Amino acid sequence: MSTVLVLNGPNLGRLGTREPAIYGSQTLDDLRGILGADAPDATIDVRQTDNESDLLGWLHAAADDATPVILNAGAWTHYSYALQDAVSLVTKAGVVVIEVHISNPHAREEFRHTSVLSPVVTGVIAGLGFESYRLALSYIRRNAS
Repeated sequence: MSTVLVLNGPNLGRLGTREPAIYGSQTLDDLRGILGADAPDATIDVRQTDNESDLLGWLHAAADDATPVILNAGAWTHYSYALQDAVSLVTKAGVVVIEVHISNPHAREEFRHTSVLSPVVTGVIAGLGFESYRLALSYIRRNAS
């Protein structure tokens, strides 16, 4: 494994200023630095989009290239069946996809309690801030080929 995609969905580009009591004060640039320090021998490709079609394309490429994925799909987690289908393509290709959440969705509004992605991902890590991403990366480094 030389590359790990760290894909982030809508509004996550606002980390650091968006509801810091829920999401913390760190930014995606901070996340890049943290994950890069955890895996200096790998390429950690952190991306964010507010456009669902971008995310679908990145997942299709991950399936084609067998690139493991850490995925924080934001609000799309709860209703995007197109995203579920794309994630399923990746995992059915034998590629690891770990769903992560900075906050604990089960401790928040009821609509956040259901993930349409959870049934098709390799695993889910939630509620630990950026540590959720770090744990996902650690798992991928130990288990992805």
